[in-house]
Amino acid sequence: MQTKPFNYLSICSGIEAATVAWHALGWSAAGFSEIDPFARAVLAHHYPHVPLHGDFTTIAAGAYGAIDLLVGGTPCQSFSIAGLRKGLADDRGNLALEFIRLAQRSRARWVVWENVPGVLSIDGGRAFGSFLGGLAECGYGFAYRVLDAQYFGVPQRRRRVFVIGYLGDWRPAAAVL
Repeated sequence: MQTKPFNYLSICSGIEAATVAWHALGWSAAGFSEIDPFARAVLAHHYPHVPLHGDFTTIAAGAYGAIDLLVGGTPCQSFSIAGLRKGLADDRGNLALEFIRLAQRSRARWVVWENVPGVLSIDGGRAFGSFLGGLAECGYGFAYRVLDAQYFGVPQRRRRVFVIGYLGDWRPAAAVL
């Protein structure tokens, strides 16, 4: 019996760390979304057969078929303690909410969102609460955790918040973390 390959849509792709990590699992990229010209050139060079979209806010429902997983790390400058901390009031910070809108349009079974730990404290936690509330309104159960790269074979401290969502139930998401 042939099983359908697990496919994902990566937004704010950069030079595509997700694909490097998931290649060994046999997962397939349905598409990438990136606006930076240098990163787009790297993606086009290394993944010439994967559709490359620009602004992810313009991705229509069904544009990449049925998506198993939506992954992205929206810009962190608005949430970082090193930044101006404008949160969702900043256009870049508001892209976190656009990520939720894309999850709703794509109806991906899974979502993975990553950002800096400052997202937990900005606006007294209300911005992060809005993000989680938006996922819940779209039908996702979720879990989140702060992970540090130094405990995963990287010789530096790099803490990030990871939110895992599963359409319809929080338990699969919690099991991942």
